[in-house]
Amino acid sequence: MADQQDLAEIERIAVELANVAGAEITLALGRILDVRYKEELDPDQPYRDPVSEVDDRVEKLIRGRLAEIFPSHGIIGEEMDEELPQDSDYVWAIDPVDGTANFVNGFPLFSASIGVLHKGVPVVGALWCAASHALRPGVYHGRQGGTLMFENVEVEPRRNPLVRRRLVGMPQPVQGWGLWETRKTGSAAIECAFVAAGLLEAARFNTPNIWDVAGGIALAQIAGARIFTRAEDWTAFTGFGAPAQLARWKQPLILGHAEPALLLEHLGS
Repeated sequence: MADQQDLAEIERIAVELANVAGAEITLALGRILDVRYKEELDPDQPYRDPVSEVDDRVEKLIRGRLAEIFPSHGIIGEEMDEELPQDSDYVWAIDPVDGTANFVNGFPLFSASIGVLHKGVPVVGALWCAASHALRPGVYHGRQGGTLMFENVEVEPRRNPLVRRRLVGMPQPVQGWGLWETRKTGSAAIECAFVAAGLLEAARFNTPNIWDVAGGIALAQIAGARIFTRAEDWTAFTGFGAPAQLARWKQPLILGHAEPALLLEHLGS
């Protein structure tokens, strides 16, 4: 397990950087932004994966700051493909704007996601979210062994027992469920944060990238959620693997507060 003093300092810096990202995102609201598309990912579905100038600027800012503070730490970011040091115990997984399609359209569900791994295991998360349980933007954050926080105030997920159908984040609607109602926000990071905070009972992702969910997994685990991934069969999540595997990680993922059998029965198919 990582040293708690180290994690406290890493969390402090992660929150600082998440706030920097949030400030850049907020400054850009209402402007005409430069936007390009990653058409090479799927030529049959052009204009599906936008990248804004803010994505690029925020990732450069975060990388530059981390190079000064933690020069031995590795960094994986969505927009910049740089070789990851193989001897880094700590690796930062950054999505400068998660939910870019929402962001460039002015739809206020997007996030800046920062997750920190220690030997492949998420140990710190800091997610600036444009929306929250407090009806305002801010940073959800926490570290392994600590508590879930929002803007330095502890968050205690509460569930009203009189609410019979709770919400789950799903890639597509599911008809005929009596147990849950499905929602799709367009931001994996926000859905992870909302699971951690108790706004969503669970969330399912088909093939997320590590930068989409590393910070959110850390927060969900801190809040007591259960995490499952699937290679061949669904198994409890234990980590993302060795450094050489991190950038290529893509696995179906479930996280939630319900009983494991219930999560896998309803979300695992």
